Amino acid sequence: MSTEIELGVTADLHVHLRDGPMMELVTPTVRDGGCSIVYIMPNLSPPITTLDRVVKYKQDLQKLAPKTTFLMSFYLSKDLTPELIREAAKVQAIQGVKCYPAGVTTNSAAGVDPNDFSAFYPVFKAMEECNLILNLHGEKPSTHDCAEGDEIHVLNAESKFLPALEKLHADFPNLKIVLEHCTTKDAIDAVEKINAGITSAADIRVAASITAHHLFLTIDDWAGHPINFCKPVAKLPLDKKALVRAAVSGKPYFFFGSDSAPHPLSAKARHVGVCAGVYTQSHALSYVAEVFEQENKLDQLKPFVSDFGRAFYGLDDANKLIVNHDKCFLVRKNIKVPETIGEGELVVAPFRAGETLKWSTEWRS
Repeated sequence: MSTEIELGVTADLHVHLRDGPMMELVTPTVRDGGCSIVYIMPNLSPPITTLDRVVKYKQDLQKLAPKTTFLMSFYLSKDLTPELIREAAKVQAIQGVKCYPAGVTTNSAAGVDPNDFSAFYPVFKAMEECNLILNLHGEKPSTHDCAEGDEIHVLNAESKFLPALEKLHADFPNLKIVLEHCTTKDAIDAVEKINAGITSAADIRVAASITAHHLFLTIDDWAGHPINFCKPVAKLPLDKKALVRAAVSGKPYFFFGSDSAPHPLSAKARHVGVCAGVYTQSHALSYVAEVFEQENKLDQLKPFVSDFGRAFYGLDDANKLIVNHDKCFLVRKNIKVPETIGEGELVVAPFRAGETLKWSTEWRS
C-alpha cells in the first residue's frame, strides 16, 4: 500500500476565489489543498472584461499567495473585441475566456445566449489565432413554458447544451475548448466522441474538466442539503459512475478543475435563494485521492491533477508563467476537514465538513 505519491507541479484548472474579504480568506488555501497552478474564473461583480482589471486582480491574488501560479481569464460578453483579445494575449494577461450562459449560475446575469453564439465568432476567431482557450459552462437556461419534450431543467440542461459544443468545435476546429465541470454521462460520451481517433495529446482540441465534489455527489446528496448544492447540479448515480470512469481512465482530455466556489455560510443556510457552489479548495487533492484509491487507480492520479491539464494549457516546466516549482506529495495521513473556516461574519463550510480524509498533502522543493 502506497504511503506517499509524488504529484509534481499540480494544476486545478477551474477555481473561484472571489474578491474582497472572501478572496483574502480562501486564496491562501489553494496551496493547502495541494494545488500549485490555478485557473481563475472571472465572474466577479462586475465581471472581468478589461485588461486593467484582469492585471490588477492577478496582482491582488499573487500578494495573498506568492507561491501559487494564477492563470487568468476574461468573461465572455459584448464588451470583448478581437482587438482586446489579441492585446491581452500578446502580454499573456489571460489564458482564456469563460463563457456563461445568462442566468445559469452565480454572477452569470451578464452572460450570453447559448442558442446563438454567432455574435462572438470574431472573438472566437481571434482566440483561435492566439491559442487561447474557450471555457464553457455547458448548460442551457431552464425553460418550462414550451412544447412537451422541449423543457430544459437542471437535470438535462447540460445534455441539451452539447449540440452547441459540437457546433463550436466544427466551426472552429483549431480552437481549444474545455467543457467545464462535467456532470453527466452524456457530456463524457460527447467529449470522447469528439476525440475518437486522436492518437496524440498535442492534437486534442476539446477537453473536459471534472470536479472533486461531482465524483462524490448525486442528486440525493444535494436535495435538502444546501452545502452540496452547486451549478451544474450533481445528477444520477449512472452519471457519477461515468465521471469517475473518465477521471481514472488515463485519457488526456479529462483533467482536474475543482470549480471550488466559496459562499458565506449565511448564503448557504438560508431557506430561500441558496447560493450555488461547493467549497473544496482547502482539501482539493485529498478528496480526489480518496476516489482514485477506491477505484485502485492511484497510479492515474498524477496525470489527472497535473500532467493532462498542464499539457492542454501549454504549461510545461519551462513556462515562465509558473512562479514556483515545488512538488506536491500526497501522504497517507489522516486529516480532519474542519466544520468551518473563517470567523465572525465571514464563515465558509468546506465540502464534507467534519469528516476524516485518509490523505494529506505536503510541498517539497
